[in-house]
Amino acid sequence: MKKEQIKKVAFELGADLCGIAPLERFADAPKGFHPQDIYSKTKSVLVFAKRIPKEVLNAESCIPYTHVNTIVTQDVDRLAFALSLYLEDHGIDNVMVPSDDPFEYWDSQESVGRAILSMRHAGCYAGLGRLGKNTLLINKKFGHLIQIGAILIASPLAPDPLADYEVCPETCSLCLQNCPVNALDGTTVNQKKCRPLSNFKSEKGFILKKCWECRKICPHSDGISNQ
Repeated sequence: MKKEQIKKVAFELGADLCGIAPLERFADAPKGFHPQDIYSKTKSVLVFAKRIPKEVLNAESCIPYTHVNTIVTQDVDRLAFALSLYLEDHGIDNVMVPSDDPFEYWDSQESVGRAILSMRHAGCYAGLGRLGKNTLLINKKFGHLIQIGAILIASPLAPDPLADYEVCPETCSLCLQNCPVNALDGTTVNQKKCRPLSNFKSEKGFILKKCWECRKICPHSDGISNQ
């Protein structure tokens, strides 16, 4: 099956973006987090994304943003599940990867968690965008208001070209300057500083996302061409 047919089905199932990343682009993945560490038969990585409604960034309450994040994560996982079954029915071995959690790696001292596959890097390698100083994948059309999913495929597929547009001008440091806990350095995010707000546990036990300033302040939050 050609990649065009696979991508067509992904879009029919609700994906807003879709691309193919060849295995060689993951050469620098940390040991234990390479696609073949997850599924040894991997030859290609199918990466897709669904967009997030942009106005949720302007809500004064954290509940809408938290709720949207939960819904889109579940939608991406359901899309991956349906697409995985479609590929299987057509004789293509594959393994879907969760869009977010669960994950195994956890450094309790530094409050650092690491998913089994970095979705933002996978999206970058599949041509869906480039990484910004806020560490988010930024797409030309949808900005960083996207949730990413991936499927590891045991067949070589023609790769998509890498994105070649600029996402963060050298002179822009809005996300770094406006992070309320100074968790960003332009390359990485300090999870120990970020996590108390991005994964705040309420008295009732709900996990709330109480801060999204690095998204809201970004001039490319909803697309580079939309600014």
